[in-house]
Amino acid sequence: MESAEIIAHIPRLRRYARALAGDSQRADDLVQDTLERALVKFYLWRRGSDLRAWLFTIMHNVFINQLKARRELALDEAVEHGLQSPPQSDPFELRDLDAALRQLPAEQREVLLLVGLEQLSYAEVSKALSIPVGTVMSRLSRGRERLRTVMSGAATVTSLKAVK
Repeated sequence: MESAEIIAHIPRLRRYARALAGDSQRADDLVQDTLERALVKFYLWRRGSDLRAWLFTIMHNVFINQLKARRELALDEAVEHGLQSPPQSDPFELRDLDAALRQLPAEQREVLLLVGLEQLSYAEVSKALSIPVGTVMSRLSRGRERLRTVMSGAATVTSLKAVK
């Protein structure tokens, strides 16, 4: 019964993973890692609590751990091969919502996706990300505003500082 309950949430996990990871291969790996951890740790889930929120919490934690591991690997490689600046992306290639979402800070993107795409309540997002409800609301507001700015093409203007 437990695995059937988890399987029912796979489409939502995939959708959220694709939005977080940015490419389908990494997203599939993220879903697989999330499901593996959920099955191994299923004894920690409290019956009667929201399984979907629990799975999103696991996915969030796995994603953060993977980001940290990639950063450490990139830093090790940079030290090994000499520090180089990463290539700059061409802002004219940003044509769709997915590209605009990528420009948001990860914290804002996560909250936007969980509330907007996955339709979790503020309380569920708060629990899934282990942050206060007020922080969820703040990140959502800032994320929506930033998304509007990026979609209107004004993102580069707001990020420049005046030089005197």
